[in-house]
Formats: sequence, structure tokens, C-alpha cells
Amino acid sequence: MLDANLKTQLKGYLANLTHSIEIIVSVDGSDKSRELESLITDIAEQSEKIAVRYSNDATLRKPSFQVTRAGENMGISFAGLPMGHEFTSLVLALLQAGGYPPKTSEDVLAQIRDLPGDYLFETYISLSCQNCPDVVQALNLMAVINPRIRHVMIDGSLFQDEVNARQIMAVPTVFLNGEVFGQGRMGLEEIVAKLDTGAVEREAAKINEKAPFDVLVVGGGPAGSAAAIYAARKGIRTGVVAERFGGQVLDTMSIENFISVKETEGPKLAVALEQHVKEYDVDIMNLQRAAKLERGSEFVEITLQSGAVLKSKSVILATGARWREMNVPGEKEYRNKGVAYCPHCDGPLFKGKRVAVIGGGNSGVEAAIDLAGIVAHVTLLEFDSKLRADAVLQNKLRSLPNVTIITEVLSTEVVGDGNKVSGLTYTDRATNESHKIELEGIFVQIGLLPNTDWLKGSEVELSNRGEIMVGAHGNTSMEGVFAAGDVTIVPYKQIIIAMGEGAKASLGAFDYLIRSSAPKA
Repeated sequence: MLDANLKTQLKGYLANLTHSIEIIVSVDGSDKSRELESLITDIAEQSEKIAVRYSNDATLRKPSFQVTRAGENMGISFAGLPMGHEFTSLVLALLQAGGYPPKTSEDVLAQIRDLPGDYLFETYISLSCQNCPDVVQALNLMAVINPRIRHVMIDGSLFQDEVNARQIMAVPTVFLNGEVFGQGRMGLEEIVAKLDTGAVEREAAKINEKAPFDVLVVGGGPAGSAAAIYAARKGIRTGVVAERFGGQVLDTMSIENFISVKETEGPKLAVALEQHVKEYDVDIMNLQRAAKLERGSEFVEITLQSGAVLKSKSVILATGARWREMNVPGEKEYRNKGVAYCPHCDGPLFKGKRVAVIGGGNSGVEAAIDLAGIVAHVTLLEFDSKLRADAVLQNKLRSLPNVTIITEVLSTEVVGDGNKVSGLTYTDRATNESHKIELEGIFVQIGLLPNTDWLKGSEVELSNRGEIMVGAHGNTSMEGVFAAGDVTIVPYKQIIIAMGEGAKASLGAFDYLIRSSAPKA
């Protein structure tokens, strides 16, 4: 199952085990069960500290296996083969069950240990989902730390009956004790905060006690990370407040145009960004959403959604952008019930079904190409009279037999049966005729919207598209406030451009601090 190179790497990792572990396997006679047995055999051969036994428990999913510390009943299970993006989740589960210490703050570990009650988490994933491993790894770690927490990863494409019965149309989808707990990317701290109801108030109190910063960066994506690093390197008091560190990069599958790095994935880059920022003396406040920006007599003040207030001599706004929605009836009602925004994550759940892709740019055409290899049929809808994607992508798309391209149309309504999507209506802009397509999924790929809703009504000038107006040094219309990245009017929303703009805004802020503190002549 594993090639020689992967076995060698795995053997090196498993040399760090300090406790013996046991893998309990539940299989039937299926091909996937045989693949799972081969995988477990390969793993067990790499360490003398790993034992394997089989379970005859008829209630267990098949194929599946449990990872536990010898002599204990640790609650980590995998239903399916955790390969692809989830192979790292498997390796971490083995290491942590075997005593390898997690790279998590003691405060968070203490929160996990002190959680009251019993928790059974079930996470439905797809092996192509780059958001799923964060959730799986967080819940597995919680099961290692707290014996009253159990977690099972479930490959949705392998257990389609469960997916259909529970009407799961987006991954990751997490159930807690049989009820939906959450969907989409969630980090460890976010999950713990959701369970620990007093965490928000305690964190807000801690934030309120912080001394004013010299530079406060709002946003933890490429622009915010670059800004924080450049500020910290100047030796000034620097803080970062972010709703989720990494920003939209976390939702990016493949990155092939980041100069000097031939190819990487968004989540990997996001981890590297955070690690780089942490190399410096930067106060990172994650899982915090900014709600208000004001200019005081001495400091710029940022009020967070929790009610906490941060003060700084200068601020850099790098809140990025989010997926643009169609804004048609039914879209919000059927979000994660057939309406999706990440074809890599959710595509496998629509195997053999009919879907539509909205948008004929590079993102839309790439999504349609990827989905065509999974679903029964793809209909691509484009508002313009022609596709806007690169020619090489268009040629590939047109070569696929199960794709229909419809241009010059306006999507008007998402149709459903109350539980899930059943169709989409659109208007032909040339004839003004209305049409309906029967389908099970809709993937929206029509660009980005800047995250500036919270700035409306402030002194920061916005363009008619809601982007922050900036000058040559990243300066905005409010004194001491700078901006960078996808949230601004700077064209070409690319990671490398956002990083450069973040550095520039940080240097602009530092120059402002020098000049504003200089004695008057």
C-alpha cells in the first residue's frame, strides 16, 4: 500500500513513539477492506511498538480501525482509508497516541482536559478536501487528551449511504452526539471555544488588558503576515488580530505561481506563514473578528466582536476577501445543502450526480474540469457572452464529453425540496427566456468580495466596489491607518502581490510612526 520512500519516512516518525500503541481493525471482504489491511500491515511493520488485532464487533463501520494506547481505550477511529490529505492525520494520531507531545499551548490543553460531559464526534470528509485535516487532527488530539472525547473520521465517498441519510452535501461536516456541530474548516482553538462557553468572555478580558501597540495588523493572510514580519523586524510592539490565521489561502488547493516555490498547497503555505510570524515577537490574537474602527485622540481603536478593544499608534487593515455569492433566492437556504463554493472539498460528495458551475473565469472552468471527472454531468453558466478563462483551460473543458457550456445567462433562483437542491433557474440574456436545469449541486465561482462591511460608516474611504482606497505607501484616508492585500483597490488579487503590499504598508506605517513622533521644528 505504501511505497518504499513513504515507509522510510514513516519509520523515522514512529521512532518517536514512547508508548506502545494498538490498532484495532474492523473489515469485511470488500476491496477497500483488503486495501485497509494492507495499509495497517505496512504501518505495523515500521515499529515494534505497534500491535494489530481484529474486532468482530458488528456495530463498527467496515472498513475502519481504531488507534489507541496499549491498555487504554482511546477514542480515535478512522472509517475508510486516511490517504491523500488525511495521511498526515493518521501519522499524527499514531504519534500522539504513542506519547509524542502536541505542539499546542498548555492553556488550550487544560481547556480540553476540563471539558465536562461525554463527546462523540463524527467528521465526514473527502480525501481531496484540504480543509478537512485541520478538523480531523484537532478532534483526534482532543480524544488523546480527554478520555471522555471520542472521534471518528468518515470518508464520505466510501460511506455514501450515511452521507445520503444525513443529507451531507459539504465537507467537513461534524456531528456531535448525533447532532450537527459544524461545517467547514475549524481549528483546535475554535472547536474548544465553541464547547467552552466561557472562553470568549475570558479571552475578551485578557485582550482588554493589553497595552497599546505600535502597529496592529488586522488580518492573518499573506498581506497581514508580511506586514507583521516587517513591523516586528523594526523592533516595535506588533500585534495581529485575525478571524482565522491564513485567511483565504486556507481554501486554496494548488499554488503553482508563487515565485521560487514550484508547487504547494494553501494550508501548507498558511502554516508556514504563521510559523514565520511566530519567529518574531508578535502578539497573535486568533479567532477574533474586528467590528469597529475609530480614531481616538492618541490611538486608533479596534473594537472586536467580543466587545474587547485594542489600541494602537498605527493600524494595517489586511482583512482580505471572501467568495462572492450569487445573491439569488434559495442560495442562502441551500448553502451546504447543494450550494457549495469549494469544488475540491465538496466535489466527491456529488459523485454520479448532476451539478452546475457558476462562472466562466479561471476558477469556474478549473472547477468544471475537476468536477467532470467525478460527477455525471456539469453545466457551466457564464454571465458574459464568452468564457473568460485562459485558452488552455477552455480547450480542456470543451474536450470533455459530460460538460455543457451556456453563456450569456443570469442565474435567478436556486430551487430545492426543502432539504436539498433540486435545480437552478436562469434567464437567457439574449432572448429574455427563463429556463430550469434539474441538478443536485451548484458550485459558485464568480470572484471575490472585500471584507469591509465592518468599515462602512468609518472615516476609511471605500471604492464603489467596497475596496479600501490606498495611496502609494498603503495609506488610507484615516490618519495612522494603512491597508494591504485583496481588501484594497490594488489590482490582480494574487498571493505574491498581497505579500508585497503587506510589506509596503508596514514600511509606510513605520515611516508614519517615525514622522509623527519626531519633535516639531
